[in-house]
Amino acid sequence: MGLSTRTKKQNLFANKVFEVFDVNCNGVIEFAQFIRSLSVFHPDALEVEKIKFAFRLYDLRQTGYIECEELKDMVLALFNESDLFLSDDIVETMVDKTFAQADLKEDGMIDLDELKEFIKQCPFLMRNMTLPCLK
Repeated sequence: MGLSTRTKKQNLFANKVFEVFDVNCNGVIEFAQFIRSLSVFHPDALEVEKIKFAFRLYDLRQTGYIECEELKDMVLALFNESDLFLSDDIVETMVDKTFAQADLKEDGMIDLDELKEFIKQCPFLMRNMTLPCLK
């Protein structure tokens, strides 16, 4: 028994989480995949695994790096999931500043190593990557 693409919400955030959990890329999250993927949220999970998971979420086009537009799309999706609505100007400013801080190579993309460095500077960003109830 597993979750299939037919049961997921039709929104960017839910779709991307489903995609990351669907390790076999067959449109079904089997129980073992679910447990393995959920383990990244365990309080004792390695931070590097949490960062890799977050990176896969934000790398919408699966290119191995995060572009500014991908960051913006995911931020908007997360706000939408939280019923938090901000003006376009505020979102643009927030995304632009965040991207500029994280894009250490200043090449218009954030790779995994840059994300790791950025998270070292802003560890609070990983707060939602731990579910204490899994302890």
